[in-house]
Amino acid sequence: MAAWLLFLVCAGAVLYSANAQDLYNQLPDDYKKGVDLAFEQLNSHAGVQHHFRFLRSLEKSDIESGFSVRSLYHHFYLKPTRCAKGTTDSNPQRCPFRNDRPLMDCAVCYKMANNQIESSPKPYVHCIQKPRLTEDMKTTRTLHCQKMNYNSGAPTLLAVSTG
Repeated sequence: MAAWLLFLVCAGAVLYSANAQDLYNQLPDDYKKGVDLAFEQLNSHAGVQHHFRFLRSLEKSDIESGFSVRSLYHHFYLKPTRCAKGTTDSNPQRCPFRNDRPLMDCAVCYKMANNQIESSPKPYVHCIQKPRLTEDMKTTRTLHCQKMNYNSGAPTLLAVSTG
């Protein structure tokens, strides 16, 4: 009986891991680019020692600014895996989630034009272990992304009169 229960728990964990990878694959490409920015930041940080995989989205917004320019915001969780940092294989069977480490809470905001992330304003990426996220940090994230959205100004066309 105990072996059967253990089998069910393991099977559930594999399905849960596969579902998380499917959730990343189901993201629109523009949101995947933001998640990839968070992966790049985590992999470049000396204090991070684990490979992470996308777990789930908490909030997404996409604001059209005109002339095919959009401002995207994505709040999501990343979960550490048993693979070493820098691993490129995110197969759930080879890199299963760790349940003994906290989730990484990430928020990214960036401008997109012609399906590319704009370098100005510089994309904002903020990831921190979920238990360490404070209300002040949440407020700072929100204000920073709002400022990015409105600071660059809306594109305008000058009216030219002929005559």
